[in-house]
Order: sequence, then structure tokens, then C-alpha cells
Amino acid sequence: MSVTTKLKPGVVTGDAYLELLEACREGGYALPAVNVVGTNSINAVLEAAAKNKSDVIIQLSNGGARFFAGEGCPDANAARLLGAVSAAQHVHTVAAAYGVCVVLHTDHADRSLLPWVDAMIDAGEDHKARTGQPLFSSHMIDLSAEPLDANIAECARFLMRMAPLGMSLEIELGVTGGEEDGIGHDIEESADNAHLYTQPEDVLKAWEVLSPLGHVTMAASFGNVHGVYAPGNVKLRPEILKASQDAVAQKFGGGSKPMALVFHGGSGSEKAKITEAVSYGVFKMNIDTDTQFAFAEPVGAYVDANPVAFKHQIDPATGKPQKKLYDPRKWLRAGEKGIVARLNEAFADLGSAGRTLAG
Repeated sequence: MSVTTKLKPGVVTGDAYLELLEACREGGYALPAVNVVGTNSINAVLEAAAKNKSDVIIQLSNGGARFFAGEGCPDANAARLLGAVSAAQHVHTVAAAYGVCVVLHTDHADRSLLPWVDAMIDAGEDHKARTGQPLFSSHMIDLSAEPLDANIAECARFLMRMAPLGMSLEIELGVTGGEEDGIGHDIEESADNAHLYTQPEDVLKAWEVLSPLGHVTMAASFGNVHGVYAPGNVKLRPEILKASQDAVAQKFGGGSKPMALVFHGGSGSEKAKITEAVSYGVFKMNIDTDTQFAFAEPVGAYVDANPVAFKHQIDPATGKPQKKLYDPRKWLRAGEKGIVARLNEAFADLGSAGRTLAG
């Protein structure tokens, strides 16, 4: 499929989503996938995408979805669903106004969270019946800690539900080190650990079973770790991605990069490794830890710069009201600007700036 047309700005699903992925493959660039927890982080991602004229991926972990519904919600499982639906509806409502295409996605769901994914697909079916479009572009299932056959079988069940809606499924093969919202694994010592470095034969098996059922993207591990660690602790080997692409291409065809690959644990990664991974067919790089810090750092600086306002409504020394300084819009906006600044760097690193398909 050759990309020849512009897409409508806003959330992309179905054929529009596939066209966006094809543009990334043909153009040799990738999109940042940013975990969000509220409207502030969503709006900051959209602002950064519009500023950089780049399409973008907005995603929620189960914890981010629960937080979106409110930590005070007495039923955590209900909150995961309600928050995911609420966040998605917010993006559907405002994204087109920013003039870019947006992929809506949910992140790591292990076996304990599969009921959450089923419930979101139910919500997607309802949304499509009303609007002609599913609620999300894609979901992720992470059963990488389980035996390969069990991982593939469960993913096949979900893909058969999602494909008729025009949705894609992201799966994980191999283990991403570190932890994100309770899903993950400690960094393992051996640089050659088979779990941290996905084996091409596992990719072949998953592709053979799943690709005929619907659209699937692969989070193949090549030493990825969630979070930011001291130099030397993370040993990325993007050449593993090329080996997997070569194996699939040799057996099933589809050109030199038949699979759409995902780069987990992008925060803190070396720029050269990012560039190399993208050259092997990565279309999506997850960024969470860096954007959390990018939000927190300017908020902390704002508080440090206005200490009286965060202790007294009236300045005891001058008698002046401090409302204009402690107004949440002031310090929340400082955090939003921090996210925008970090994503400016990400769009440049991934080569997506100025390449939006929205028109």
C-alpha cells in the first residue's frame, strides 16, 4: 500500500491507521507513544504534535486509566474501564482541532488485566455502532512472561474480536526489563538472556499464527528497559530487530520490513540506538518516564520560585493575595510546557517532525 492521500485530522483507526503505519515504514520514521494520566498530559501531547506538525500516539496504562477516572473511585476495576473510555472520548473530542492524526492505544495488559481489555473492546463495539469508528485504534496484550504458545493463543482470541472493528493488536515477545504500573520484570544480569532478547523463531511463530487473523504489531525485545538507569545498565541491540524482520521476510515475504515493530522503554535511550531501531521498521517508541519528569521538573521549579504562595493565601509580609500564583492553571501549565519541550526532542529523534498525514 502506497501512501498517496491525506488523512482527516483526529483519531485514526482501520485503514487510516494502516496508512499511517505505511507512511512511517516508507518514510523511515517513527512516532512517539506517550503515556497519559489526565487531560493535562493529553493536551500537552497534542500541543507538541501540532507544534511539530507530526502525528502522534496517545496511550494509557491500566494505572493511568484508573487515575483518569479518579483515585477516589471505590471500584478499581470499574475505574480502569471508565478512565480509559473517558480519556478516549476526550481525545476524540479535541484531537482534530490540533490538525494532526492521533493513534489511541492502551499499554501493557498482563493476564490479570485481560478482563479490562475485553471490556474496552465492548466499549469499542458500542462506539463503532454509534459513530462508525472504534473507541481505540489498538490495544496491547503483554503475556511475554508466559509460555509462547499460551501468549499466541490468547492474542489470537483478542485479535479475532478486534479485527472486525478495524483495530490493531500489539503483542510482546520477550521481556522488557523494569516495571510500569506493576507490569514488568527486574533487569536481569546476563546480556545474552533469551527473555530480554527476542528470538527470531518466536517472532516467526507468532507472525504465522496471528497475521492471517488481523493487523498485529510486535514489541520484540532487544534489551529494552522501562525507566531511566545509569549508563551501562541497559544494553540495547537493535540488530535483533533486523534479524527478526529478515526471518519473516524470507519465509512470508512482505519486503525488507514486513512487520511494524514497537520500541518499549524509549526513555533515556541513546540517540544512535533509536535511529538504528527505526531503520529496522520501528514505527512506535514508548516514552513515559521522561515525560513524567518533564512535567514534574518545571512544576517543582515553579513552587520553588513562589514558596509563599504555596504556604499562605495571603502573603504575611505584604498582605497581598497569592491567588494568581497558586492558581492550578499556573503550575499545571508549567508542567504542560515541560512535556512539550521533551516531545520536541522526541519528534526530532524519531524523524517525524513536519510529516503529518493530516490534511
